[in-house]
Amino acid sequence: MKKIITTDKAPAAIGPYSQAIKVGNLLFVSGQIPVNPLNAEIPATIEEQTHQVMKNIEAILTEANLNWNNLVKTSIFLQNLDNFSTVNEIYASYFSDVYPARECVQVSALPKNVLIEISIIATE
Repeated sequence: MKKIITTDKAPAAIGPYSQAIKVGNLLFVSGQIPVNPLNAEIPATIEEQTHQVMKNIEAILTEANLNWNNLVKTSIFLQNLDNFSTVNEIYASYFSDVYPARECVQVSALPKNVLIEISIIATE
């Protein structure tokens, strides 16, 4: 059985999709972009955008009663791989010592012309 997970502490979906879907003990979180859910603003720098994406993911995890330790897989999409090391450093700061599996790819464009998007899979 599928359960929709949604929170106003993360940006609302900008298309026909859910913020997250829980199936059994797995949580699938749609790609999060760096939109501030309070004012719909997008920060300018890759550092600020990465932190905002991570805050958006954390809000969804919290709504599902999960945390960073529950992540098993992340997918990072960057508009420019030159930002890889900066994103890596910020991303790593959200975890303790166990990191989820991950890929990081450069894409030609992202919604709202943001610099980063991250999707995740978590488990209970």
